[in-house]
Amino acid sequence: MKKSDAQEQHSRRNVLSNFILGSQDGLVNVLGIILGISAATSNIRLVFVATLAALGAESISMAAVAYTSTSARRQLYLREVDREKREMQDVPDIEKDEVRDILKLWGYEGKDLEEMVERIVANPKAWLEFMMSYELGLAPVEESEPRRSFILVGASTVMGSLIPLIPFFFVGEDVITGAIASVVISGITLFIIGWYAAKTTVGSFLRSGLKMAVIGLSAGLIGFLIGHFVGAAPL
Repeated sequence: MKKSDAQEQHSRRNVLSNFILGSQDGLVNVLGIILGISAATSNIRLVFVATLAALGAESISMAAVAYTSTSARRQLYLREVDREKREMQDVPDIEKDEVRDILKLWGYEGKDLEEMVERIVANPKAWLEFMMSYELGLAPVEESEPRRSFILVGASTVMGSLIPLIPFFFVGEDVITGAIASVVISGITLFIIGWYAAKTTVGSFLRSGLKMAVIGLSAGLIGFLIGHFVGAAPL
């Protein structure tokens, strides 16, 4: 069955949100760990061990959360579909009045209003989709979507987690230089993610990019401060 334009747009929005969720979370999480460790120790091996362990745990955790939350949305949608179908059969007049109330809010009135109501309720499929979208505010969730969310969020989390680690493959034993380079490359990447999000949706490219970078780097700063004070504290 061919998807409608609305379903395709919803699917693209899900892909974008899942990509941003995974990549931003992975990047910020690993950046915070890198800055925390670099503030407490100069052992580059410890940086790799901690960040790779975090990468593995975070990617699996994020993918699992994406799968379960998407599955829950699907179950909710299917349950509400069954409820709406029963109400359309058991109390059609009430459901018809709900269609009328929604159309009134859109500015329909008089003869035009009644014609629109009759056209919608004459088609059970259109009636059901109308109620799901405009009364309940629920979008359909395909059976395969939880699996796609699992794969996309997991993969984007791995990708995002690797970005702050890239400089450490080139700086030898210099943890501080690696940490500084990690902040720079992470900030640029976060800006690009925010810029792309605005480009594919709405909003200011510059503002969205800066907002994403500031939020992500602020989280990394917290990791640095924790590492600094913990590392300076006497055992």
